[in-house]
Amino acid sequence: MKNIFVSVFILSLFSLSCNTPKEPQNTQDHLIMSVLWYQKSAEMKALYYQSFNWAKYRIEEELAKQLSENKKAVIVDIDETMLDNSLFEANCVHTGNGYTTERWMDWTAKASAKALPGAVEFSHFAQSKNVEVFYISNRNVDDFEVTLKNLQKENFAFADSMHLLLKKNTSSKKLRRQIVANNYEIILLIGDNLGDFSEIFEERSNNFGFNVVKKNKEKFIVLPNPMYGAWEKPILKSEKKLSDKEKIVLRKKALNGYN
Repeated sequence: MKNIFVSVFILSLFSLSCNTPKEPQNTQDHLIMSVLWYQKSAEMKALYYQSFNWAKYRIEEELAKQLSENKKAVIVDIDETMLDNSLFEANCVHTGNGYTTERWMDWTAKASAKALPGAVEFSHFAQSKNVEVFYISNRNVDDFEVTLKNLQKENFAFADSMHLLLKKNTSSKKLRRQIVANNYEIILLIGDNLGDFSEIFEERSNNFGFNVVKKNKEKFIVLPNPMYGAWEKPILKSEKKLSDKEKIVLRKKALNGYN
């Protein structure tokens, strides 16, 4: 009798566990640690200050050795270079909804992204040296007015329509950099993605682009962005649109562990 009771009890527990609805997996949880680091670590702020301090030094170094009278320019990216969009990424975690163009534009329409550490000061330093700052971003051209408003709210130098170049037809920044180069001598580029510097970094299928970086290691000031970027493309390479769950599988598969 006792054995029968135990068996019935175990079966009841099994049945209960099978019928109890499981809490759905949040497909955006992969962002938790990277967004937390971006928002809460003093190291993140230190890296931004370090990068912009080095950028100031590089400007002075370039100006000291320049003999031409050509106008000088610095090209900077916007998102996760000058403006902090980690609130958008955090919202993806909170809601369980990933990036879409519509959700992104809902965020940019607020024009409320805050300036990153040292970014505003750097733009004014460049201005004090008669070096113009051009903001080349892959935000869509439909975001032009709200992006300009955001830059102006944060008191960036050269926050005007002439110095803002957004994406129209292609995510490659090569042509927009060339527009600046036609009238200015570009002495420095700053961004959080290697595509902000040159088209040679856009192809990463061979060893994730590591070899190209090594060959050009003197050419960039890169700001930290662990939340998203072109670095994920070779990990998620696919001929079809991947679901969030499929992306999770590929991300885990790409990790190197040890035995």
